[in-house]
Amino acid sequence: MFILRVHSVDSERPISVEEEESGFTYASKRAQPPLKLIQPSLKLTDRKGLIHLYRKSSHSSLPNPSSRSTTLFIVAVPNYLSSLDFIRFCDSRISQVSDILFIRNDGMEDRYSVLITFSDQSEADGFYNNLNGKKFAPSEAEVCHILYVMSVEHTEFDEVAAEAPTGFTELPTCPICLERLDPDTSGIVSTLCDHSFQCSCTSKWTYLSCQVCRLCQQQDEILNCSICGKTENVWACLVCGFVGCGRYKEGHSIRHWKETHHCYSLDLRTQQIWDYVGDSYVHRLNHSKIDGKSVEMSTSCLSHQGDCGLCECSEDTGISGAIFNSKVDSIVIEYNDLLASQLKGQRQYYESLIVEARSKQESSIAEAVEQIVVNTMQELQNKIEKCEEEKSGITEVNTKLIKEQDTWRKKAKEIEEREAALLGSKDEMITDLQEQVSFLYLLRFAINS
Repeated sequence: MFILRVHSVDSERPISVEEEESGFTYASKRAQPPLKLIQPSLKLTDRKGLIHLYRKSSHSSLPNPSSRSTTLFIVAVPNYLSSLDFIRFCDSRISQVSDILFIRNDGMEDRYSVLITFSDQSEADGFYNNLNGKKFAPSEAEVCHILYVMSVEHTEFDEVAAEAPTGFTELPTCPICLERLDPDTSGIVSTLCDHSFQCSCTSKWTYLSCQVCRLCQQQDEILNCSICGKTENVWACLVCGFVGCGRYKEGHSIRHWKETHHCYSLDLRTQQIWDYVGDSYVHRLNHSKIDGKSVEMSTSCLSHQGDCGLCECSEDTGISGAIFNSKVDSIVIEYNDLLASQLKGQRQYYESLIVEARSKQESSIAEAVEQIVVNTMQELQNKIEKCEEEKSGITEVNTKLIKEQDTWRKKAKEIEEREAALLGSKDEMITDLQEQVSFLYLLRFAINS
């Protein structure tokens, strides 16, 4: 069962049947049946918006009674069909429709989507059984893909629209990318083409709108990771087209999944699709082992449990070969699942070895770093202790020198005082001697006279 979330800041606009019919359309090149089957109560509206498609994580390829609803979603209608051309394509099955909403995205010029609401479940089932898988035009490649929708939500906020509901996974809205997924993932039971390199349907559908399909068409160009630029093991997100390297390079692709929850990624070299949630490949295997051609199967037959007598394909001369090829494909799928499980076990084993080796390497590096840190700290501690010892010795010497300085200062002061006293006594002695010399000189002079 699917859920739609439409990010739109636009409002629904009614579509006038008269105005549409007066314009030139693709269908005007052919005989156009009158639009008598359009009921007056039918609500035809148009709206611009970006569609986000979600599917429940546990699913199967075919709808069961509990997973059906009266609302159908046509994934993509080519733009060469106008609104009324699409109604003509629906033919008489449009009589019990109550609402038709055409959702257009300016970024997707090659297609638009349609939401159809029926008033009765049996009418919705009949519409699904008769038109699902049918070509829009016999001479064109585009196929009508119809999905049962449980609910439709419109929001003006991109963050709300891009957030997957609990238990749901976002799918691509490109019809080619949906066909690349296996039936249990996409809900599309059969395809008419394997979308190999340069196939016509891929170039017709997606040249303007789908980034992933454009990348698949550019096989002659070197594709690289949009983050690190690596050119090996490059993957593209099926939902938004982000290009990143694989988990054995820088892991930007798996990092994108963890950030956006877009779990489907396409290997641009092998065209295989990996599901990060299921941890397995989910690409479609629809090649016959006999002639290598794609198997074309009628969705009407599938809806009637293979009873071809109930549908127009009973007259198809090639149906027996298609059934045989489908059985071969079933066996191939079983062996592919077995191989995938074995490869998964091997991958987990070698990843555990890599994790163990990395753990040992990190542990040894951590031990070496810790030892270096301990040795460095010990050396620094020894230097600190040595410096402290030197400081203690210098402090003692300094204290001793200060004490000796005070002693010598006192001694110098005593010497200075002693010398000053000695000089004073010498000055007195000189004065006394001078007086005695003067007296003797006077005495001698008196005697001589």
